[in-house]
Amino acid sequence: MTKSVKICIAVVSVVFAVSAVLSFVFLRTSKKDPEKESVWVEIVQDNDVLFKLDLSQESDRTFRIDCPDGGWNDITIKDHQISVSDADCPDHTCVKNGVLRYEYLPIICLPHKLIVRFCDGGGD
Repeated sequence: MTKSVKICIAVVSVVFAVSAVLSFVFLRTSKKDPEKESVWVEIVQDNDVLFKLDLSQESDRTFRIDCPDGGWNDITIKDHQISVSDADCPDHTCVKNGVLRYEYLPIICLPHKLIVRFCDGGGD
């Protein structure tokens, strides 16, 4: 290898290392603290909004949502996160989803027509 190729490889390596460190630092400092920032979710059943909650203000609790057909879902709020902790539906897919994490991936219980999803702030 010639001297210019070695210098080019060294420069590219240094630029890559610096950009990796800077991206790690920026990602670490940009994490959102749920204690300080409002995180709104809504619980919808059969196209009716049942609850609109600010998770940053909610205390840890579990409550039940009864369905018109006789079914139910237990919703748990813990550590500023929300999940379906139990349900009487046959497949328990909503329970297996765990906590709500992603804006485009809501928790859905098809048998009970229930959706738990992030939403824009402000409460009715």
